[in-house]
Amino acid sequence: MAQLWTFKTQGPVKSSAAIINGKAFIGSGDGNVYCLDLSSGKKVWAHKTDGPVDSSPLVLENMVFVGSVDAHLYALDADTGKFIWKFQTGDKIIGSPNWVKSPKGDATWVLAGSYDFKLYCLDAATGKSNWVYESSNYINGSPAVANGQTIFGGCDAMVHVISLVDGQQLKEIEAGAYIIGSAAIRDSRAYLGHYENAFVCIDLAAANVAWTYKDRAFAYASSPAVTADRVVFGGRDKRLHCVNRADGKPVWTFPTRGKVDSSPVVCGDKVVVGSDDGRVYAVTLADGKQIWSYEIGQPVESSPAIVDGKIVIGSDDGNVYCFGAKVQQRR
Repeated sequence: MAQLWTFKTQGPVKSSAAIINGKAFIGSGDGNVYCLDLSSGKKVWAHKTDGPVDSSPLVLENMVFVGSVDAHLYALDADTGKFIWKFQTGDKIIGSPNWVKSPKGDATWVLAGSYDFKLYCLDAATGKSNWVYESSNYINGSPAVANGQTIFGGCDAMVHVISLVDGQQLKEIEAGAYIIGSAAIRDSRAYLGHYENAFVCIDLAAANVAWTYKDRAFAYASSPAVTADRVVFGGRDKRLHCVNRADGKPVWTFPTRGKVDSSPVVCGDKVVVGSDDGRVYAVTLADGKQIWSYEIGQPVESSPAIVDGKIVIGSDDGNVYCFGAKVQQRR
């Protein structure tokens, strides 16, 4: 695994890349959303917002949807970066937008949470509001979508289950403390970490906590990767954790030298994640043994995006990095 290219921005890159059709879309603290050529790392286009872009872009139907600290959600043309629309909220948007088909199937809707405590559902084509749901604290993460519902954890320590049809609350489940990351949903269960040093599995049907994993007294801000039988997530205890999906029992932990707010990605039998120790790691899913690491030197809060054997990840040093197998030049 070698460094294939880097792209320099003018601010820390906390955003995670979306990769589609040979292009990587990523935000930067310099206020830009960038479109980069995946093979060369060359800039295809950049679009400037009025604040840092920590949100990870959503690329859909040849459009890029991304939030900015300037309190707007932007829709841009994926080919050119041209402005299509923007929607103003009351505060910054740092979580990634998500999407869903409208209940009638005749439109695409985009969902985004804001620090104004609200979750917005907008028409993807026009940016017009379909509904707004108000919680009682900041919304940090990306809303998950499953079974006609959207589910998110807030800084109000609640997991909110909302009807996608009209934005009405269906359930509110006490998680135990405020939730920084995004929930992962699988088989009617939500997996997420919170600020009171625990990682929980919430049974959405029963509306209760199915299991709780606690290790050391450090918060969990990383969003989990969920497989058929494992859940993998980073901790502020400087470790990557892997637990059994059924009961939350520990399988392994992998130590780094800095907090792990980066969200891990499972790729086959490997897990890739960044750490505030300035490194990107690849470990085995089976037992958490290190296979590879690369020292960037500055914290890596961005989460990896992996396509065709390439890893794209940002760093607080302002660079976007791409790693992959070096292609041997024929003589």
